Amino acid sequence: MIKRFAALILIAWALGFGFFMMSLGQPVEPSHKTDAIVVLTGAPGRIDRGLELMRERAAKRMLVSGVGHEVKPHELAIQYKEPRLFRCCVDLGWEAVNTRSNADETATWVRRNGYKTVRLVTSDWHMPRARLELANQLGGDIEVIGDPVRSSPRFMTLLREYHKFLVRWTALTLGMR
Repeated sequence: MIKRFAALILIAWALGFGFFMMSLGQPVEPSHKTDAIVVLTGAPGRIDRGLELMRERAAKRMLVSGVGHEVKPHELAIQYKEPRLFRCCVDLGWEAVNTRSNADETATWVRRNGYKTVRLVTSDWHMPRARLELANQLGGDIEVIGDPVRSSPRFMTLLREYHKFLVRWTALTLGMR
């Protein structure tokens, strides 16, 4: 009996991992417009993707969530060679330190600005959990579209992220914050 239960758990875990891998997604065309773009810091290519989308006018405004406290807006604008874009259309969020606080910071920004559609930009391996957290914070009234940045994560990174996703999904399903 215990062996069968363990086998069922293992099968469920493996199927879940397969679904997790399929949920990593593909980048969305810039022609798909949203009110806002939210970029979560933490890995290469994310801010670049957000700025590319802003140049393509895929949204009105962009939030970069999880910026280090030592980062100055003008330094970031110079680093990315986009001073005009940073002046007019990019907000920096310094409060977030992890995915859950990214979702909190983003939800506050989205509500304050009255946005109804958000394009979430993060690494492909991070997208399922980031979308889960953000959708939970925003509720059902605001559409969250995932726009993952393609990467080549190590297998252990994928396993670790899958387990984090499972823990958060379980907690949220059970009504825990």
